Amino acid sequence: MTLVDGRQSDAAAAIARGARRLMRSLGLSTVTELGLRDGRRADIVGLAPDGELWIVEVKSCPADFRADHKWRDYSAHCDRLYFAISDATPPQIMPEDAGLILADRFGAAILREADKRPLAPATRRAMMLRFATVAADRLHRLVDPEF
Repeated sequence: MTLVDGRQSDAAAAIARGARRLMRSLGLSTVTELGLRDGRRADIVGLAPDGELWIVEVKSCPADFRADHKWRDYSAHCDRLYFAISDATPPQIMPEDAGLILADRFGAAILREADKRPLAPATRRAMMLRFATVAADRLHRLVDPEF
């Protein structure tokens, strides 16, 4: 389930869908629009079977990238930080210190791997609890939307 709250463009939703498909094929479970402890909200957070956490920031066009600098704070909440873009965004404008995913609504490919920067154990635990709670609450709302 992709959380739709009216802020995502069709282009961003397509990129997110493809990126999530890629992540699932790599064994990661994902949630979208996950609130972080600092008040920011990550577009996609992926949890690998070994506990590694990825954040994927979706950028639908160059203007979207230039207008938003909050992504710099996301590395404090993940082991790997990626950007997901479509072929409408030139890859060369994306920061070199993050991984890069090229996506469309059908799938995605990693163009550049993200460096692994292991989280502190307390931060990892907090992120995993946040991930699990949000995922469980969203599943509950699917079967009991009036609760």
